[in-house]
Amino acid sequence: MSSNVPISGQNVTAPTPQNTPLNQAPIALGLSRPTVPDISEDNEPDDAENAGPDLSGMEAHMLGMVHGKLAGLLGKSSGYIENLPVDVKLSVEALKGVQVKQNELQNQYKRECLELEKKYLTLQKPLYERRHAIISGAAEPTTEEIEAGEQYSTKDNEEYTPLPKDTKPSATGIPEFWLTALRNHVGLSELITDRDAEALKHLDDVRIAYLDDATSAETKGKPGFKIEFVFGPNDFFENEVLEKTYLYQEEVGYSGDFVYDRAIGTEIRWKEDKDLTKEFEIKKQRNKNTNRTRLVRKAKPTESFFNFFSPPVPPAEEELESGDIDDDELEEIEEKLEVDYQIGEDLKEKIIPRAVDYFTGKALEFEVMDDDEDDYEDLDDEDDDEDGFDEDSDSDADVPVRRRAPPKGRGAGGNNVNPEECKQQ
Repeated sequence: MSSNVPISGQNVTAPTPQNTPLNQAPIALGLSRPTVPDISEDNEPDDAENAGPDLSGMEAHMLGMVHGKLAGLLGKSSGYIENLPVDVKLSVEALKGVQVKQNELQNQYKRECLELEKKYLTLQKPLYERRHAIISGAAEPTTEEIEAGEQYSTKDNEEYTPLPKDTKPSATGIPEFWLTALRNHVGLSELITDRDAEALKHLDDVRIAYLDDATSAETKGKPGFKIEFVFGPNDFFENEVLEKTYLYQEEVGYSGDFVYDRAIGTEIRWKEDKDLTKEFEIKKQRNKNTNRTRLVRKAKPTESFFNFFSPPVPPAEEELESGDIDDDELEEIEEKLEVDYQIGEDLKEKIIPRAVDYFTGKALEFEVMDDDEDDYEDLDDEDDDEDGFDEDSDSDADVPVRRRAPPKGRGAGGNNVNPEECKQQ
């Protein structure tokens, strides 16, 4: 899921500034720093074994208590708003009325950006068809296309060696193009098993379509998009096209972006004993009365790329309110929903528009790996010394140069219209 697109059904209320008075802070309530009696040099121990107790644990414990108290204050009213004069409260309510109109404009803006994305997808359609013709071998590449591609390669890599000119282009096609492209995406590569690869070798094309009034009654009038996986004849399933539809809610959320509602996947018509989402095992059973044995073949779920077409279902409001779902289970569902949505967004914004870059592996240079700066923290000098790093070793000669990764979320790395750019124009 896009990093700035929330998931519906969580009932998370954004914290608001309550101007909590200082006299409510935990420190003022008596949580003072631990004091340590002075130790004279005469009483100082001679060796480490006779040294006093390490206070780091105590300080960490007190710090945890302070953080716990602060977390408990989050979202609680300090009484400031409630004690405002009535005329000031009326002004606050008026600001809310202004905010309602801002929300309406934001909703209109997002709708228009979505229409702009549809317009440019229509302009791109002939290029996608041309790409499919070259990949499938239905048409041979032109000299102009090859020259433009080589200029693109030279601009990106000064050491690029042009291809020999004595070989004429032909309609040979590119085998396993989409399987290779999908495997070069960080998230999808973790989902594709060796068994899946045998089926994905028959993947002929991956397309995107936006929802409109011509769609089914279930999706009619709702904003969203659909990813289509077009397959050739294969030994695994009968479907020619597998679809995954992503729906947004009709109004934008608190973040100013569309709110993810749910996803709908195609029911795969598997051929006999070819279901890649299941694993079969043979078990021996014994009859309690006759003592005879028999072999039973049982199926159990297994990891597979094709589970992508059976998306996780967000919990219903009733389940959340009744507490039928515990915190661990809810967290697991939310993680699955986020991963599922992010893959859909990456297919729409990155893989489909820049398929050749994923096929060649160039896109990996721009992928956001697990090295976001937010995931790191500065280490103290003492920690550096303990880990054996030389404090004076600040040379970056051996550090590989990384391209600046594109921002996560909608519009990252695709040719479709970036709503954030649209906002600035």
